[in-house]
Amino acid sequence: MGSSSSGFLAHAMAASQFPGATAAGIGAATARRGRRRSGRLVGMAFVVAATALTPLATAPAWAAETVTDGRGRTVEIADTSRIVSVGGTVTEILYALGHGGNIVAVDSTSLYPPEALKTKDNVGYLRSLAPEGVLAEAPTLIVAEGDVGPPPAVDVLTSSTVPMVIIDNTKTPEAVESRIRFIADVIGEKDKGEALAKHVQDGFERLAAARAKVGKPVRVMFVLSLRNGQPMVAGSGTAADAAIRLAGAENVAAGVEGYKGMTEEAIVEAAPDAVVMMAHAQASASADEVFAMPAFRMVPAAEGKRLIKVDGLALLGFGPRTPEAALELCHALDPACTADTP
Repeated sequence: MGSSSSGFLAHAMAASQFPGATAAGIGAATARRGRRRSGRLVGMAFVVAATALTPLATAPAWAAETVTDGRGRTVEIADTSRIVSVGGTVTEILYALGHGGNIVAVDSTSLYPPEALKTKDNVGYLRSLAPEGVLAEAPTLIVAEGDVGPPPAVDVLTSSTVPMVIIDNTKTPEAVESRIRFIADVIGEKDKGEALAKHVQDGFERLAAARAKVGKPVRVMFVLSLRNGQPMVAGSGTAADAAIRLAGAENVAAGVEGYKGMTEEAIVEAAPDAVVMMAHAQASASADEVFAMPAFRMVPAAEGKRLIKVDGLALLGFGPRTPEAALELCHALDPACTADTP
C-alpha cells in the first residue's frame, strides 16, 4: 500500500477520536496531551540531549537482541522497559504479547485496546511526529509502523542513540504472522509470539474455509469518507482492497489506485451491491444518509440500503484481530460464509 494512501487511512481512523480535526491538528493537539507531565515544558532541547547521552532505565535480564527491521536497518536492542509505540497495529500486538505495561507513550492511531490512549502519553499522529516529543518520553526503544513520518522526523529519531525499529506493514495473512513473530523477537518474547502467530494463522485458516462456501463474490465499494459530500473510495493497493478480497468479495473500485474521490457517474457505473464504511469514522453516515446521495441512490446496494459498518483498525490494520474482522465482513456480505466451531 502506498504511503499516501495508508497515511490517509491512518488519519481517518485517528479522526474518529478527534472529530473535525485535520492530520496536522491531530498531531499538534495530541502531542500537547503527551507533554503534560511536570517539567516537560522546561528545557526540551536539554531533555533530548540527555536522552541521547544518559542511560534512562535499568536493562532487562535478557541479552541484547540484534534485528533487521522492515527497512533493512540493523538495530541493536538492549532494553525494552520504556517503549514508545507508534501505530495502532504495533500497539495492539505489544499489548497482546503482554507488554502494555512497558509502553510509556503511543500515537493517536493506537485505538485498541482502548486503555492505550486513555492511560499512555500521546506523541501525536503517526505521520506527523515531532521527534522532540518522542524523545522527551525518555524511551529505551521506539517501535513504529512503516508509515511513520514525516521523513525528517524519522531521520532524527533513527539517528538518535535510542533504538528505533520500523515494522513492515505488508497487508497479507502471512505478513501478519511474520509481523507478530518479529515484534515478539524485538521484545524478547519469542514463545508468546509463536503462540499468538499460531492463533492468528488458525484464524486465517478458518476464514479461508468459510470463504470457500461463498458463491459469486459480492461487489463491494469501501467508502473511507463522505467529506463535503465527496465520496472517497478505496482502490487497489490499499488495506481496504486487501481486506475486501480477504473477505471473499470484489472491490468495484479496484480500477483506481489508492484512496481517491469518485464522481457520481463513476459510482453509478461501478454498481456496488454493498457499501462498506468504518464505524465511528469522522465522516461516517447512516444508511439513510448514504443512499439519499445522488451518487448512491441508483446503485444495486440502495435496494435494501445495504451499508455495512466495520471496525477500521481490526479489519484494515492487519493485526491479531483481522481474521475475525474479515470473517465478520464475509458473513455480513454472504450468510453462507460461516466458520466451523474450533
